[in-house]
Amino acid sequence: MTTETETDTPPSRALLILPRLRVQNANTISSPMTWGFPAITAFTGLMTALARRLGREAGIEFHGVGVICHHFEPQVTQGGYIRSFHLTRNPVSSDGSTAAIVEEGRAHLDITLVFAVALTGIPLSDGERAQLAARIGELVAGMRIAGGSVIPPVPGTLHRPARAQLRLMPDDEAQRLAQFRRLSRRWLPGFALVSRDDLLQTRLAALRERDPQASALEAWLDLSRLNHRAERRTGVDEHTGEATESVVWQTDRRPGWIVPMPVGYAALSGLHGAGSVAGARDGTVPFRFVESVYSLGQWISPHRLSDVTDLIWSPMHDADTGLYRCVNEFRAAPVPAV
Repeated sequence: MTTETETDTPPSRALLILPRLRVQNANTISSPMTWGFPAITAFTGLMTALARRLGREAGIEFHGVGVICHHFEPQVTQGGYIRSFHLTRNPVSSDGSTAAIVEEGRAHLDITLVFAVALTGIPLSDGERAQLAARIGELVAGMRIAGGSVIPPVPGTLHRPARAQLRLMPDDEAQRLAQFRRLSRRWLPGFALVSRDDLLQTRLAALRERDPQASALEAWLDLSRLNHRAERRTGVDEHTGEATESVVWQTDRRPGWIVPMPVGYAALSGLHGAGSVAGARDGTVPFRFVESVYSLGQWISPHRLSDVTDLIWSPMHDADTGLYRCVNEFRAAPVPAV
């Protein structure tokens, strides 16, 4: 929950838009069980790193991030249904021996990032907001996004290079929705990643009608693959009039471009004190062993979203259960009855 600043000025809600970022060699192994587009935690991690670099004196708070992908190019070699990552030979180790090759998946991305932010300082003019957005754009240009490097746009591909924007969100709901409709059309062509936890729960309920012991993992795997089923059909031979039987293979229809994805982490241990675990990345903060938490996402065209809240992913922490996950408020429109 945000509070008023020392000057009693209520924070102004705004959108920080970083359009058309080209990211080279981003990490494409998103979890122990999935590969493809980077995990959403990579972008909330970028949000945290950006907030730390700016500091409180910048007068901006980050609450969530939305991702629109315009281009995705995995660095793989494809042979039939098998794909292999392009691997690099690493330098020799300190004793001169050959270092082991660690499988690292990489991809080139063209993305737009939309941050939900609050301006906590004194109200800024249009020029001051443009300066702050430009400063943030320069910072991001020197940072890593999902382990990849931000590179300039290809010369000649854009008439005018896209610039970072900091847009105030109107308080009036109708004006806010109209603003989002205008912005969403600027993000075309592209696809936004949203949460579809509802599909996982629906499929789990359907599986448990046939098998009460079905697990959430079975429902997740069932929605993560293409399922082919044999359907027996009976008919009548036109020439002999005899009854005939045939088998037709059907592929289950998918409710959109559905993808399995990690959405956070669940605690495997208690919280260890700072510096008490050897080999921890940061010895100044408490440490906890965790495992990945999985759900389902959907790639959907931005102009089909109704509000910016459909786009934004926000980090959430439940101290009682040790759950760290990203939450998205997208709700699919109900399917009309036939």
